[in-house]
Amino acid sequence: MHEPSRRQFLIRSAALGAAFATAGMSRQLMANPLGKPIGIQLWTVNDALQRDPAATLNKLAKIGFKEVEPAVFAGLAPQQFRRLLDDAGLRCPSTHVQFDLDHLDKAFEDAHVLGASYVVAGSLMGLVVDATKTKLEWQLGMSADEAKRTAEVANRIGEAAKRAGLQFALHNHDREFVDLGNGEAGYDIVLRETDATLVQFEIDCGWMMFAGRNPVDYFKKYPGRIPLIHVKDFQPKQNKDAKPMAEKMRGAELGRGVVDYKPIFAAAKAAGVKHYFSEQEGPFSRMSSLEAARVNYDYLHSLN
Repeated sequence: MHEPSRRQFLIRSAALGAAFATAGMSRQLMANPLGKPIGIQLWTVNDALQRDPAATLNKLAKIGFKEVEPAVFAGLAPQQFRRLLDDAGLRCPSTHVQFDLDHLDKAFEDAHVLGASYVVAGSLMGLVVDATKTKLEWQLGMSADEAKRTAEVANRIGEAAKRAGLQFALHNHDREFVDLGNGEAGYDIVLRETDATLVQFEIDCGWMMFAGRNPVDYFKKYPGRIPLIHVKDFQPKQNKDAKPMAEKMRGAELGRGVVDYKPIFAAAKAAGVKHYFSEQEGPFSRMSSLEAARVNYDYLHSLN
């Protein structure tokens, strides 16, 4: 084969190979909910992560996960944790961090090191409730006063995050949905009293459903404000009419609990959700956390 012809042949072969690879990747993504990579909140496998972070991240990548959302860094510095993510081929679009209102820059620096665009608070309760009352307030659920103070703090963090080139988001449990007596919950107050340009939300769909609310309603009412979701399932309540905070959640693998995610993902897509993370509550009595992660991945990959 003459050199010019050989060169042209190699160029065409490389182009075709890249095209087939891209097509294969596109087909794989299209088989996932929202046509986006499947992510996992790393708290799900925290036990394994603490024992061997590198091996755990590699196992998650082998299962098929492409994105992760850390809550802790397994005792490593953010730079060390980022290297492990890179080695495993995992991306980190979002991270949960602990916020200190007097030292917000530290949280933002960690997020930038990880390559995250979103910084998420699992809860702001520790910043708005007297430490001596935290346990009692948690058990009672979010009051209207706590909700208003939460909105104030969230706006403050959101403004600082925006200056740092990041987007702040707030995650929920079930306590935010205790009825305040007029059909409204503290979560509704937080949504209403936060600046949409500064504060967005990560709906934990499992906790919301456990509290008797439906994520679909919030996706429809607040399109564009919920870029992140946690995909969580749970076993049937022992008392189906139990109010928020009246019963402890018993986690289940996705598809093996009570939540039907097909309508939730359909509404999430219309609302502009950008990233979703599988998460499971322990304890893991039926299988290990990594085995559960595989079940959860397979369930999500089956939805399209």
